[in-house]
Amino acid sequence: MYAWGVPAGGAEGPPPPLRPPPPPLLSLEGGRMYGAAGPPARSASAPLVRSLRRPPPPTTGVSFMNNQKQQKPTLSGQRFKTRKRDEKERFDPTQFQDCIIQGLTETGTDLEAVAKFLDASGAKLDYRRYAETLFDILVAGGMLAPGGTLADDMMRTDVCVFAAQEDLETMQAFAQVFNKLIRRYKYLEKGFEDEVKKLLLFLKGFSESERNKLAMLTGVLLANGTLNASILNSLYNENLVKEGVSAAFAVKLFKSWINEKDINAVAASLRKVSMDNRLMELFPANKQSVEHFTKYFTEAGLKELSEYVRNQQTIGARKELQKELQEQMSRGDPFKDIILYVKEEMKKNNIPEPVVIGIVWSSVMSTVEWNKKEELVAEQAIKHLKQYSPLLAAFTTQGQSELTLLLKIQEYCYDNIHFMKAFQKIVVLFYKAEVLSEEPILKWYKDAHVAKGKSVFLEQMKKFVEWLKNAEEGKSFHLCSLFGKA
Repeated sequence: MYAWGVPAGGAEGPPPPLRPPPPPLLSLEGGRMYGAAGPPARSASAPLVRSLRRPPPPTTGVSFMNNQKQQKPTLSGQRFKTRKRDEKERFDPTQFQDCIIQGLTETGTDLEAVAKFLDASGAKLDYRRYAETLFDILVAGGMLAPGGTLADDMMRTDVCVFAAQEDLETMQAFAQVFNKLIRRYKYLEKGFEDEVKKLLLFLKGFSESERNKLAMLTGVLLANGTLNASILNSLYNENLVKEGVSAAFAVKLFKSWINEKDINAVAASLRKVSMDNRLMELFPANKQSVEHFTKYFTEAGLKELSEYVRNQQTIGARKELQKELQEQMSRGDPFKDIILYVKEEMKKNNIPEPVVIGIVWSSVMSTVEWNKKEELVAEQAIKHLKQYSPLLAAFTTQGQSELTLLLKIQEYCYDNIHFMKAFQKIVVLFYKAEVLSEEPILKWYKDAHVAKGKSVFLEQMKKFVEWLKNAEEGKSFHLCSLFGKA
């Protein structure tokens, strides 16, 4: 052994060996540490075994093992190619128009062939997208510009409503074409209604003959249910009304409609869309009267429509009369003022007395809250009706009015079960108060009553009717003795 630089015996000897060099730098590869020689060679047959060790976490700062800059993330999306079926086709009504017009030209004026062509074309052409263009062509022969005019540079066809003969039979045939088309393609219903509304607003842009044809066609389509009566709202356009276009169009429309159906069917359709009370709006405000409407449409050959409007106006006036009458009674207005008001309304609105007595009776019976106990309600009714007898007597000056009142009393007592036993007492009260007289009571008993509660009420009235038939003198005495003092 040697000490540092000196032999063990103290004598000089050979120099000490040099210090071994430091080990070579290690390298990292695949998460493993190797020497300078690198990773050991792997035979071709040796399987590749991945290390199950987790790689070490990345170090921060600059390292000799990671001297490259990390790439920053970038925002970039993947662009997908649009499928062919999802590509939106360009809106091109002109091309659609050309296809339809070409087909109509080939079919000619045979409307059966036209209907078949339209049926078959729906499978090839986009009716849903070009519904407005389709109906423009079938009605006017081509696409309509705003205002109802046809563009000069556009194709047009004579196989359309406006180019057809101006008679009801031809319009009925065209209506069948529209019916078949819309039955085959139900989704066209809404588009067709919108088209007709638009055409009605364009009436001023059409000739008189074209308006007449459109009116007849619309009437037929309303009659067979293809169109809803709500489309008539377009006729209330201020400009159309002011120039008399709406009223003239309505004459042709209602004639063809009533020709297909009757006035009751027409009235029912109008009621469904709340237009039964708006027909007078076809005229300007200064001409919106029953007299003017009746005169205009009667002279045009639509007497049944005139009578219908007159009746509707009367019904409206009756409702207003009843409403006002109830308010006057609730305020306790004097009978003299109430009678004067009612008679003025009768004259003003031409309401007959038998109708008025029904209104007065209903108003009188609605002004009180009736007792629910049957034994008490009769006494309450007699007391209440005795008070209003002068008002009722003012509107029973005719035999028919008295009979109407008897029927109203019968129906009321039947519909309100607590009054079933009060019928005879009410009739006797009105007889004594001179609201009712003998003849109408006897006629009611014999054959003018209705079926409601018939057996019960006839039995109640039997003694009183016998007394009316047999008593000649001293009626008051016998009446009081028979039925008591009312």
